[in-house]
Amino acid sequence: MDGSQSSALVEGPGSVDLSFSLSGRVAVVTGGASGIGAAIAVAFAEKGARVAILDLLAEAAADGARALGPDHLGLACEVTDAASVEAAVAAVHERFGRIDVLVNCAGIVALGPAEDLSAQAWARTIAVNLTGTFLVSQAAGRRMLEAGSGRVITLASQAASVALDGHAAYCASKAGVVGLTRVLASEWAGRGVTANTISPTVVLTDLGRAAWDDERGVAHQAQIPVGRFAVPAEVAAAAVFLASDAAAMVNGADLLVDGGYTVR
Repeated sequence: MDGSQSSALVEGPGSVDLSFSLSGRVAVVTGGASGIGAAIAVAFAEKGARVAILDLLAEAAADGARALGPDHLGLACEVTDAASVEAAVAAVHERFGRIDVLVNCAGIVALGPAEDLSAQAWARTIAVNLTGTFLVSQAAGRRMLEAGSGRVITLASQAASVALDGHAAYCASKAGVVGLTRVLASEWAGRGVTANTISPTVVLTDLGRAAWDDERGVAHQAQIPVGRFAVPAEVAAAAVFLASDAAAMVNGADLLVDGGYTVR
């Protein structure tokens, strides 16, 4: 560099808010009427956010929002349908005037040996878990980019990093989610919108208990260094962190909440 040129480092914040407050923010949570999504919605509301629950079941979404209080919203949304996604995201933006955080939590799992998995089960899993994540991220992301700030948080899975027998479609969809998120992180962070994933181990929701409360579950649990599965609130805690100001420098990361399963 010659003497006529100068450079300046971009300064970060002078201090970091370690309260993890989400006060004044509007958060959209897909699949927010049950399971992990419901736990995240509750945690966000407790931290001061106004929450819009999007769920395939309109009544469940409305009930979930009502349980959070009068400042929250519940809407039906089919994440695989671009028109449904756009209508729901537009309704949230019209109601609150902004969208600060998106949590992509809607997801399904179809299990079976790869040689037996039906084309329909494969297609539906990819449609909900991967295409749905893209469609909602795109619709909400456009509003965030226009505002110049936002957080996209997507539930991936330990299945994005390691092979799980019988999970061909699920592993593929969650690996795709991680790849998609890295692209969003690369393209959008310079315009104020970060993107990250959370990858839990088995989480003891009602569905998680039903699927894993057997000898296979006990054996899988024993392979986790901490010796147990996760509970929904532990995943919600990770989402609160990623949505907060304290995570402003976290971008394109896959935050593992797996008790060390994938480091074996």
